[in-house]
Amino acid sequence: MRDDKLLTRISALLRQAEGTDNPHEAETFMQAAQRLATSASIDLAVARDHDPAAKQRTTPLSRQIAIGEAGKRGLKTYVQLFAAIARANDVTVDVAGNSTYVLAYGFESDIDACEALYTSLVVQMVAASDAYLRSGAYKTEEFSRVVTRGTGFRARRVIETKPLSPITARLNFQSAFAERIGKRLSEAREQARAEALGADPEGRHEPSSTALALRNKEIEVSDYYRSESRARGTWRPSSASAGYSEAARQAGDRAGRRAKLGPDRELGGPRGALER
Repeated sequence: MRDDKLLTRISALLRQAEGTDNPHEAETFMQAAQRLATSASIDLAVARDHDPAAKQRTTPLSRQIAIGEAGKRGLKTYVQLFAAIARANDVTVDVAGNSTYVLAYGFESDIDACEALYTSLVVQMVAASDAYLRSGAYKTEEFSRVVTRGTGFRARRVIETKPLSPITARLNFQSAFAERIGKRLSEAREQARAEALGADPEGRHEPSSTALALRNKEIEVSDYYRSESRARGTWRPSSASAGYSEAARQAGDRAGRRAKLGPDRELGGPRGALER
């Protein structure tokens, strides 16, 4: 069930993050938004554990979320960003074979939070990588990739180094951006969980009610995913043949550290599919 008051409070924090030029303040507001989303998710889990009727009304669901049009370069990095956000919000994802959409499995409020964060951050990721390419900084760099030379018993895999191309620079930049965002949100999530668990009465020898509720929620989402998912195989964000650039990754990581959440990217707003 959607909690409009909660969405309004989180949206206000996101606007504060966007409204400051101080990167430390932006970080504080962004993490506060994630902690609030996590705390609300914990409260819901605890309430459901104590109210059988609420548990029947509020159950996991799945939602298809558009990522981009077929054939667009870099869709895997968009999926990587969404998956990183999902991990911080108790949501499991399946990925379409061509990376044009994901299926998100979890509770409605958690999926709402994922969409809100993704809708803002994917635009920032692409804008930051565009700026990096326009700067021309990548032109003096090289990238490495694993290639196979020879055939049959003479085939061998070697590391090949070449000048960094724009598409390889973009893919490395956006992949590192997604990783950094995932770390930032996970840190905020763990802080909120620690605070919630620490607020339970001390001196117990058995697990706290909050810990049990979180475990029950995890099992419920996992069971739902196993019963509903038709995915085969394991999705991987990149491959060795795509090429690796440390310089582009460092630039993407820095952009991920600076990323803020925009005032027009409110929870429950339009989904984040990018046009070609």
